[in-house]
Parts: sequence; structure tokens; C-alpha cells
Amino acid sequence: MILYIAEKPSLGRAIADVLPKPLKKGEGFIRAANGDCVSWCVGHLLEQAEPDAYSPEYKSWKFEHLPIVPDVWKMKPKYKMRGQISVLRGLVKEATQLVNAGDPDREGQLLVDEIIAHLGVKGNKLTQAKRLLISDLNPQAVKRALGQLRLNREFIPLSTSALARSRADWLYGMNMTRAYTIQGRKVGYQGVLSVGRVQTPILGLVVRRDEEIANFVSKPFFEVLAHLTAEQQQTFTAKWQPSEACQPYMDEDGRVLSKGLAQNVVGRITGQPATVEKVDAQDKKQNAPLPYNLSSLQIDAAKRFGMSAKTVLDTCQSLYERHKLITYPRSDSRYLPQEQHGMAPSVINTVNKGAPELTQGIDAPNAKLKSKAWNDKKVDAHHAIIPTEKVANLSSLSPAEKQIYLQVARQYLMQFYNAYQYKETQVEIIIAGGLFKTKAKQEIAKGWKLLLKQSKASNNTDPAGQGQDDELATIPPLTKGQTLFCDHGELLEKQTQPPKHFTDATLLSAMTGISRFVTDVEIRKILKDTDGLGTEATRAGIIELLFKRGFLVRKGKTIVATDVGKGLINSLPHSATTPDMTALWENNLDSMSRKETQYQAFMQPLISKIDELITQAGSTLPTALQGVKSPTPFKKKSYARKGGKGQSTVKKPARKPRAVKS
Repeated sequence: MILYIAEKPSLGRAIADVLPKPLKKGEGFIRAANGDCVSWCVGHLLEQAEPDAYSPEYKSWKFEHLPIVPDVWKMKPKYKMRGQISVLRGLVKEATQLVNAGDPDREGQLLVDEIIAHLGVKGNKLTQAKRLLISDLNPQAVKRALGQLRLNREFIPLSTSALARSRADWLYGMNMTRAYTIQGRKVGYQGVLSVGRVQTPILGLVVRRDEEIANFVSKPFFEVLAHLTAEQQQTFTAKWQPSEACQPYMDEDGRVLSKGLAQNVVGRITGQPATVEKVDAQDKKQNAPLPYNLSSLQIDAAKRFGMSAKTVLDTCQSLYERHKLITYPRSDSRYLPQEQHGMAPSVINTVNKGAPELTQGIDAPNAKLKSKAWNDKKVDAHHAIIPTEKVANLSSLSPAEKQIYLQVARQYLMQFYNAYQYKETQVEIIIAGGLFKTKAKQEIAKGWKLLLKQSKASNNTDPAGQGQDDELATIPPLTKGQTLFCDHGELLEKQTQPPKHFTDATLLSAMTGISRFVTDVEIRKILKDTDGLGTEATRAGIIELLFKRGFLVRKGKTIVATDVGKGLINSLPHSATTPDMTALWENNLDSMSRKETQYQAFMQPLISKIDELITQAGSTLPTALQGVKSPTPFKKKSYARKGGKGQSTVKKPARKPRAVKS
């Protein structure tokens, strides 16, 4: 008997639907006519044991217990999941072949692997277990996936990285939360000071941005425009480029701070001849943006529709599980497997039937084109989010579902249009010895941007997340050495602007491109393309958690820190509030999933760092929290149970770092 263990019931039902009929439904499983069974987890069936499972004395929060580090890790069944674990225990004993059908990501891999391990599966049954990767719940896609089973042991590194992430979050979150909550009581703060490996650096980004805005002092700066006339009275403008001699009157960003200097330039160029010094015209092209992964879709939906990250994720899950209109949504990949290009005509036809407005009035997509999205080297367990081969009934979708489906579909169709082509001309002009520059852009062929015709009502931002040109600047035909006339100079007085408060879109963008906020130059070099705080599946939840814990609030579309959030960040050591350390950890976890980093090589330095941080916490008091009121009642026990995904929990002690057994 083959036993398929799915991540959740919806996936289990999708698998069962393509097995031999008739199907017999049992309590927690479905049996096919040939005897094969499908059962499921309901998310994680197991959870990290609480600290008192390692020692009863850890029920009370005392600084002398810290850091708590288990010698041997313990997992325990979730109370409400004991019945399903019992069902799986019986089916696993009966089965001759096991198939891990968790979602195609590291967490989906781990949650099935950990229940297989918990049930004591060994020997040939373990080594021959298979892996089923399903990213589309429609029957034809599930059948294809069943024909492409792989050995589950190929994914051990993926599972190991998820396990390391879980333990790292438990170790860091629980120990730091206990340490600062205990210290907080000493200055009169009566709430739980939740500290997380991922959540706290995100909070730090917001707090520092808020402080930068609050402390910002606007300063005037000045620019000069030359209004020029060419032959046949064609007019255009060029901007002054200050020379090195102007450096004493400029700030570090190259802005002129002296109004007198700028006024002098205006006077010198008005009514003077001008000479074209350089004309550089180049034909350029811009390829279609890649299909979406979850983060890029969340960022774009936040910009266009004001959706929170959680709303986008929930909407995607509905489109995937309920409507079966898009592929697996918690993907971090923006690429597609080569073999899937053969499905392009079918998917395009499906989209055109369900959402004909996307291509109405423009050239049809060319299914023979193959964009850079099809790349086997950049696809492993999951691929980009694309439409399925099921025709959408847009009238049956909620407004949010319709918006997200059309975004995903449009982004997929872009792969079947030619590049956007344009000519960019840059011109340098000399007037009274001063250098002025201008540039223009002339559109040659719209290519994939034809699909943006329906997007102009949405803040002028395209589904590629790149924004459209408000207007294509134009200049008359110019040649080197040509003489022009400067009719007059114009002084522009401007004010320096503070940075903007974070929004859902910009905070998600910061999380996915965290190297921009990393202060350590060496770490920034390491992070390259794999940087990011959290995972596709967890980012929305982490942001929402910060709101629930009273550390962040929304003011319109902006996100700002509360007094508690500010007090916590200003009480913690700098390394705990910046993304450097945890971004490097995320990079190591990603390397572990690719067999490039070993479990112990990741965990041992982490434990040493935690020991150092706990020592530091014991030597200072969080005075920034004096007089700050807790947003929620102090609930020590509930917080001690929080685990995983950058939050808090607890474990067995070790005043000094020790070897950790897996």
C-alpha cells in the first residue's frame, strides 16, 4: 500500500481525486480502490517542547537559567493533533511505500519528515520514501506530478535547513525574550518583551526610519535649468552640472547649497549661445519582468491596491486551494522549468478564455517565445506563481481574488511578448563655460508593455513593479558642434526631503533586499542574491505579529513604531536590532538547503552568539522602557509556548555554549 502524506487536507483531497475510484473516506484519510491511501498533516503536528520539558525549574523565568540550550532536542505532539497522529501511525505501519507530499518548500518538507521520524520509520521504508512535488491542485497537474516522483532523501538538506531555522528561532527568541522581559521588570515594565531573530531587526528598521524622519532638518538647495532654442524654434531644457570648483558650496549628495552661486549661473547663461558638446544615442531594450514569486506579488499588490502582505497571501491561498486558478503561492522562485514551456499554449488559451480583457485590442501572445523565465538551474522544489490550466470565472471571485488573479495572469502573458524597445539620447551642452545635460527617450516598440494598457488607473504603476514613464521626454535632433541659443536661465529652489515612512510594500521590499540595510561591508558582500529576512511563507506573518504585539501601528498606508517598539529597540544591543546577523543566518540556511553548509557549522556559532548576548543583557537595564505602558497584559506562559518563525520559546540550560545534537 502506498501512503501519501500531504501537508493539509486540501492537498490530500487533490491527490485522492486522481487515484483509482471509488474512494472510501475514513477519519483523517482517504482510501483508493487499489488500496493506496492519502492522509495529511494539518500544518505541523509536532512542536518544540517547552522549557520545563527539559527541567521543571524552567517553568519560572529566572535570569540564572539562561541561556537555555537543549543537549538533545525534544518534540511533542500538539494537543489537538493527537488524533491525526494516531491515524498516521496506523497507516504508516500498514504502508509498504511512503510518499512525502508536503508543500514544495523547506517548511513543507520538514513537517512531513518530522512526523515520519516521530513515528519511528526506519530501514528500507525510510530510504525508499518518495517525494511528491505539487504546485497546481488541478487533476491534470497532480497526475503529471505523480509521474515525476523523486526520492525523498534527495531533499534531506532542505529539511535540515528548516530544522535548523526552527531551532535557531527557538534558541534565540526564547532566551532573548526571557532575558529582556526579566530585565524589563526591574525598570517597571510589566509586559513581555518579545525578541525574535527576524521580527526584531524588522522592528529596528521601522524605529530607525521613524527616528530619522523625526530628527530630519530640511535644507534648501538650488538647481539651474537652461531654456534652449534650436533650429526652427524648437525648445527644450538642460540641467546645470556643477564643476569641481563648486564643491565648497555643495553637500555630500552633490546639491548646491549657495543661492548666490546658482543666481550667478542664471545671469551668466541668459541670452548666451550654447554649443552641443556630445550626443550619445543608443537603442535599448527592456525584457519582460519575470513571473511573480510571493514577495514580488505582495509588493506590487501593496503598491497598486493597498493590500497588506497577509491579505495577498490569504487571497493567493484561496486562489490556489479553493479555486485552483494559480500554482503554489508560497514560492520564492521567479523562474519556470523548461519542460513547462510546452504547456504555454494551453495556459495562454485558458487565460484568454477567462480574462479576455487582458489582451483585448492588442497583438496576441506568441507561445513560441521563450523568455529568460524558463531556467531549470533556478528551479528546484517550486517555481514561479503562474495561472493554471483551469478557466477562471471572474464573476465568482471576490474583488481581491480577481485583482490578484489578473496580476498573476498578466505577468505570465508578458513572457510571450517581445522586449520593450526605445532609443535613449544623452546630450551635453556648454553654455558660458558651464556644463549642462539633458536626456530623452523615444519609444520604438512597446513589446510586453502593451499589456499595461489596463493598468493606468492604478497609481501609474505597472504589474512588473517598475512603474510607467509619466511622459517620454523629447528633444529636437541635435549634432555635435551644433550652436543653440539659451533664451534664459531658471533658478529652482528646492528643499531636501526626509525619507518616507515604511508602507507594506516598502517594508516587504526591505525584507527581501535586506543587504541595502546591512551595515557590515563584508556581510553585504556575502548576501548577494540570496539575501532576505524570513521566507516567502513567513514574512506576512512576521509583520502582522509586530502589530499584534503592539510594537507597530498603521497610520493610513504608513507603518510606524509605537512607544513600546521604540523602547524595546533602544534597550537592545545594536546587533540584535539590525539585519546583519540574521541576514547572514538566512544566507547560511539557504546554503544548507543546497548542501553547501553543515548543520553544526551553523548552530555552534549561533549558540556562542546567544551566550554573548545573554551576558550583555545581564549587564544593562532597558532604561528606554521606563514609564512605558505595556500594550497587553503580561502572559508569561502563553509567550513561553510561542515557537518557530522568528518568535520566542524556551529550553534547557547551559551557561556556556555546548555541542548540540540533532
